[in-house]
Amino acid sequence: MVEIAAPVGKACLAVLLALGVAQAGVAVPAEAPAAEIPILVYHRFGRSADGSGTLEAARFEAQLAEMERSGYHVIPLQQLVDHLVFHGQPPPPRSVVITIDDGHRSVYAKLLPVVLRHRIPVTLFIYPSAISNASYALTWQQLAELRATGLFDIQSHTYWHPNFAREKRRLAPAAYLRFVDMQLARSKQILEQHLGGTVRLLAWPFGIHDSQLEERAGMAGYVAAFTIERRRARSNDNPMAIPRFMVSDAMPRREFATIFRPQRSPRQQ
Repeated sequence: MVEIAAPVGKACLAVLLALGVAQAGVAVPAEAPAAEIPILVYHRFGRSADGSGTLEAARFEAQLAEMERSGYHVIPLQQLVDHLVFHGQPPPPRSVVITIDDGHRSVYAKLLPVVLRHRIPVTLFIYPSAISNASYALTWQQLAELRATGLFDIQSHTYWHPNFAREKRRLAPAAYLRFVDMQLARSKQILEQHLGGTVRLLAWPFGIHDSQLEERAGMAGYVAAFTIERRRARSNDNPMAIPRFMVSDAMPRREFATIFRPQRSPRQQ
């Protein structure tokens, strides 16, 4: 039986915006300390802004060019995780990480040529119920081609991108935990079966997480998970709640630059 992928699209973005998540796009001057690395998260790419989660492909390339001119370089997310989770060497100053959630088909059609031109590492967070199933989503063949470039790492976004807060209200406690475990384990299993490799990173759908979800993710074999909290990742962050900045055409250009400005710690404020 073919399983129907839960559509994220506007519903997902509505929740993100309701959570007060700002979005972004443009040039970057200042230097980010090695212990505070910005992780960017994108969703869809297109010729024009046809939704609050879409970024023009040309604008994305302009962002990359501006970062390169300013001395920034894109590093693999795995490199940052090795530092944050396993206490490996810190990434060099002026590092930035690029992630893309959901697995929209525009990643293959619009983003791939840009990634190949600039040779930058990208991490895709995928909910596999949509792959080769939903009209807006990538296919397994396209994901395999992306992975074969050596530039795309593919990780989990749960099985069908549920709203865990809503499901917790709807389900009895035991049923809810079974649901959570299925979403976490099945996504990991299917991605590994189709694409090979080991899936150990997770992006929380809608950025929703709590201590119970974090514990279940660890039990499922994930070593780090990512939110959409708007700040740079720090060496003392909870590995199951590492922050990311969501980027789209919706944010004024000047706000993108603030992502890269040194931020004071709470003790300095």
